[in-house]
Amino acid sequence: MIIKHILLTTDLSDESQRTFENAVALAKTNDARITLLNVVEDLKVAPHGAPLAPPIGDPEGPALVAAAEASLRKQSEALGSEINVTCKAILGTSIGEAVADYANDNDCDIILISTHGRTGFRRLVLGSIADEVLRHAHVPVLCFPRAK
Repeated sequence: MIIKHILLTTDLSDESQRTFENAVALAKTNDARITLLNVVEDLKVAPHGAPLAPPIGDPEGPALVAAAEASLRKQSEALGSEINVTCKAILGTSIGEAVADYANDNDCDIILISTHGRTGFRRLVLGSIADEVLRHAHVPVLCFPRAK
């Protein structure tokens, strides 16, 4: 397996940074570049007073993406300066599908994602983004479970 482009996902939490050390090691071993990706959820809603109109996205979406990119640049410092790192924030209605689509559309060779370890009712209600990425990605996905 040749790895030249690693897609490293983050939700900007400290928990998602657990994958960073392993991403750096993988990138160094394979002389690969890293794209640090955050997906800003774009919840579509029907316009007020027009329930049959097509759903519209959050008008604050571009500002949220800009804020996420600023946070990504700060997080990318933890990856060091020895590796080529690109920071990218995008809007997506489904975070898992957006991650998989980005990987598929941008020639990524592998996706690295941390899981939050939710179980029971919380997982039922919140779902699992890692599961969704696994179902939609056309490249290998390496999941890092929550540390105990």
